[in-house]
Amino acid sequence: MVDFRTALDAATTLPVDAARAALAGRVWLPEANGPAVVAIRDGEAFDVTATFATMRDLCETADPARALRAAQGPRVGAFADLLANAASEARDAARPWVLAPVDLQAVKAAGVTFAVSMLERVIEERARGDLTRAASIRAEMQALIGDDLSRLKPGSPEAQKLKAHLISIGAWSQYLEVGIGPDAEIFTKAQPMSAVGAGMDAGLHPISTWNNPEPEIVVVATSDGRIVGATLGNDVNLRDVEGRSALLLSKAKDNNASTAIGPLLRFFDTDFSLDDVRRADVSLTVEGEDGFRLEGKSSISKISRDPADLVAQMIGAHHQYPDGAVLFLGTMFAPIEDRDAPGKGFTHKRGDVVTIATPALGKLVNRMKLSTECAPWIFGVSHLMRNLARRGLV
Repeated sequence: MVDFRTALDAATTLPVDAARAALAGRVWLPEANGPAVVAIRDGEAFDVTATFATMRDLCETADPARALRAAQGPRVGAFADLLANAASEARDAARPWVLAPVDLQAVKAAGVTFAVSMLERVIEERARGDLTRAASIRAEMQALIGDDLSRLKPGSPEAQKLKAHLISIGAWSQYLEVGIGPDAEIFTKAQPMSAVGAGMDAGLHPISTWNNPEPEIVVVATSDGRIVGATLGNDVNLRDVEGRSALLLSKAKDNNASTAIGPLLRFFDTDFSLDDVRRADVSLTVEGEDGFRLEGKSSISKISRDPADLVAQMIGAHHQYPDGAVLFLGTMFAPIEDRDAPGKGFTHKRGDVVTIATPALGKLVNRMKLSTECAPWIFGVSHLMRNLARRGLV
């Protein structure tokens, strides 16, 4: 059985080249009864809130990596201690702990950006939330369209030709529309300030019996559309709920603690760029209290839509985000291995420890509970503004 606290190892949570990375995070300060923006340097956290009251303010600078390196502030503590104190069952409320590294930004997600996940969305739709039908529908769809559409450019003449063929044989789906059509699926994953961070419990809606993690890279975009950095995320997905109807997307995606982001934001500089994101492999491990273990990988190089194109569809003259936005890029990982009984596929159990990792961004570890069992979200934007005002920071 996995030991959750052992999984929260700061040495592997930080990027492999953390010593040269521009890393920023957020930490809860009990003495301030509010959060601080911190710079991570040599494994230590330094409070730079006096310079940047919010992470949004830091991201909006002309060069966030340089601005972060120049900011000075008092030491908060060792990152290892802040991370260990994030675990709710053993938290010392008198000491600081790690939070999700975003605050005022809109939290958005792109769906169906990989061919494999596109196929799984089609299966969910046709199964109408019944996981026992998934295997037969998967075989049927693979026979029709194959399982490797990674070289098909969405919106291209070739994609339009395939769309016409699928319509003609009655096999078209709304998921194929956003998977190979000209317009990406970009939706609101969660509200600003609602994401949980590394080491915290992540939530599953109690009504779901077929669900899975979605390991993703999350890019950070400014109000003028610049992509300035990246982090990791778990876009927790309720397959049965979304499968019943695409109109239930918000119920499937936005629940208490159902968005995990972290451990830290890494800003772009000479050592880390959007090209590194494009080349990244994101690994996933799920370890259950029942001894179950699942491993997978998602390669951003196989994404159907470039990250810059996805951000351009999210923000621009057609849609503004004054506080910027973070965007989950999507995943090619959709677990189909049977966990309990043949043909029933994978679904979470309470207590599962989910680890999402890539060397340049570190490791995001969360434990799965029901959303009703996770700590309620009680500190929102209004609370942040009042707290910063009391501290003389705004």
